[in-house]
Amino acid sequence: MLKRWLVFGLAVVLVLGAGAPVPAQSQAPVKIGVIQPLSGAVAASGNYIRMGAEIARDWINAKGGVNGRKVELVIEDNKSDPKEAASAAEKLIVRDKVPAIMGAWGSSMTLAAMPKLEEYGVPMVVETSSAATITKRGNPWIFRISPPSEMEALGLEPYVSKLGVKKADFLAVNTDWGRGAVTAFGDVLKKKGESVGVVEYMDQAATDMSAQLTKIKGSGGDTLFVTTAVEQITLILKQAQEQRVTRKIITTGGSSSPTQLIKQAGAAAEGSYHIVFFMPWFPEAMPDGKLAKAFVDEWAKRGHPFEGLTEGFRGHDGIATIAEAVRLAGKDEPKAVRDALWKVNISGVNGPIKFEKDGPAGKESGQSKPSIFIVQVRDGKVALPTFK
Repeated sequence: MLKRWLVFGLAVVLVLGAGAPVPAQSQAPVKIGVIQPLSGAVAASGNYIRMGAEIARDWINAKGGVNGRKVELVIEDNKSDPKEAASAAEKLIVRDKVPAIMGAWGSSMTLAAMPKLEEYGVPMVVETSSAATITKRGNPWIFRISPPSEMEALGLEPYVSKLGVKKADFLAVNTDWGRGAVTAFGDVLKKKGESVGVVEYMDQAATDMSAQLTKIKGSGGDTLFVTTAVEQITLILKQAQEQRVTRKIITTGGSSSPTQLIKQAGAAAEGSYHIVFFMPWFPEAMPDGKLAKAFVDEWAKRGHPFEGLTEGFRGHDGIATIAEAVRLAGKDEPKAVRDALWKVNISGVNGPIKFEKDGPAGKESGQSKPSIFIVQVRDGKVALPTFK
């Protein structure tokens, strides 16, 4: 009799247990793929974005996760190489079965990964890349929160006269990003009736830009637009100073990290202007000042370098966007997440994130309209620009 009651009691426990809710910590996590350059020529930027993504993950998990499930980042290094970016995308999709990816920093890297997204049907939130072709190509699995170069150039348009730009030269990295920026900013200048002088390109890994700067010096221009990552910008500023290239310098793309330039280029950075998408020096001036200040404080608490904030915020906003899409979808299935991304309407560190259609009809990509700012290095500090 006792044995029969023990068996019956066990059966009751099993039946009741089967219907009980599973605690969040015992459920499978929501995996989010991340592709960034963690090594190679632009590794500093990629690692800063990783740090920002980890903050978003931890904040989300501290609030109970997504639909009761923890968020797990599955991170792949694209090694600053487009081929590696494509390989990383396939690994995350096939091996790790992620329902969405954030990536892949450089435009050439993102463009290389895009066919894999369409092949397997997995969405990617583009956190940095600015080449127009990313959203114009007709890939319905792409959702970009960074501004394309055209949007960035239009953001600068009101300042062209205030900056006194009459004839501008360009020095850009020879990638989809650099070439796209030259076209976009050149078009805006021409529209304003200003001249475009010398256009020079450099390899992503180049360290000596003296030949390009010599040509630029002889152009008679008053402004030099520079599009590349912070490592090369530092070298350009120093080499321009050595060659006495006297003109205002404006960096584009938001990856200039002005604080790092002040540390590494010193006096050579003085007077330079920088287009940025986050102002950690003045967080209260951001669209959501409370969130921006919290992010800056958390970044400092973790011991991350302050100069990384102008890249790190991208990682936070990208992961927050995907997490919100998973929440809205109610499941971590790629197509459901893709459909839910169109419904996302959140406040990120940069500002509001909401997607509008961009690209050919029927195959549109999503494009958000980020906030764009311009700052200046003045008296060895980052400041809001003063115009005459």
